[in-house]
Amino acid sequence: MKLNTKLCGILGIDYPIIQAGMAGGPTTVDLVANVSNAGALGTLGAAYMKPEEIRVAIKEIKKRTTKPFAVNLFCTNLTDHYEGVEESQKVLNDIRKNLGIEPAIHQVKTNNFFEEQFEVLIEEKVPVISTAFGVLQEDKMAIAKQQNITIITMVTTVEEALLAEENGVDIIIAQGSDAGGHRGTFEIEKNTHGATVGTFSLVPQVVDAVSVPVVAAGGIMDSRGLVAALALGAQGVQMGTAFLTTIESGAHRVYKEALINSTEESTVITKVFSGRPARGIKNAFIQAYDNAKIFPADFPTQNTMTNDIRRNAAMQNNPDYIALWAGQATRLLQFEIPASKIVHDVVTGAEQLLSSIKPMNN
Repeated sequence: MKLNTKLCGILGIDYPIIQAGMAGGPTTVDLVANVSNAGALGTLGAAYMKPEEIRVAIKEIKKRTTKPFAVNLFCTNLTDHYEGVEESQKVLNDIRKNLGIEPAIHQVKTNNFFEEQFEVLIEEKVPVISTAFGVLQEDKMAIAKQQNITIITMVTTVEEALLAEENGVDIIIAQGSDAGGHRGTFEIEKNTHGATVGTFSLVPQVVDAVSVPVVAAGGIMDSRGLVAALALGAQGVQMGTAFLTTIESGAHRVYKEALINSTEESTVITKVFSGRPARGIKNAFIQAYDNAKIFPADFPTQNTMTNDIRRNAAMQNNPDYIALWAGQATRLLQFEIPASKIVHDVVTGAEQLLSSIKPMNN
């Protein structure tokens, strides 16, 4: 009962836990459905998926669970920016040589499927839409509200939280700099690393600033993180890295192994894989840019440019040249366990912790 927060009521879930919508493959249909079936909110990271791939995945999730789930999209400018491409390709072609693949000779072009992706979510009556890098445009927010879809947006500052609330967001994810993967910062031009406020500094300030429920994200791996977030006024937690090493995760085997072998000092915030700041384990790819002292191209162009390298490195089981997104609490990871066990352990552990806290006698 102590864990039945306002977040649970809004989302129709049993426990105040959201599995992060990690784009690029980790959030398989199995992961999303099993998290939702366990009483939390599973999220499909669909930002890089083609519209029909999203439709197929949604239909399959619905076959495997009757519980609520979310689909995550990127709300940002997906227009290619070619400044810096030539210099960046020099570094990338050296990496391609190391992997034994052909150098890039053609100008890249990023596909922008956002309009069609959003249409699929509406047509398939997705119960929850979550966004990263910004909020839904006004017309799309209105359409989603007409369909009674709950909207979740990730923020990294109080200013972004206020903007999200003003634009009609129902639930705000306060993402601290501890978090793995891309920073949710709306305007990265202000800071090359995005906003870098720690989770437990950010959460109470966002809670005090807005009236909608706030969810803590970043470095939260177990029941202690959930209880700490609730103590700071959050209505729940979002967990990403914790689910990467589960049985259902679509993360590559060498990625999972790198996570298990990492520590709290292994990660850095970098833009070299995608052109947007993201936290991941430092490897040879990141080091190559450090050595060359060359900046990557901007998002989404850099992300498109590096796709062949990341794909081939994965095929070669080579962790040196894939994006090893991870938060700062990887010592707490468990290897190859069911996603449902993470939900169960967090919930039961939090209930035990809350029951052990005795009020002070006056």
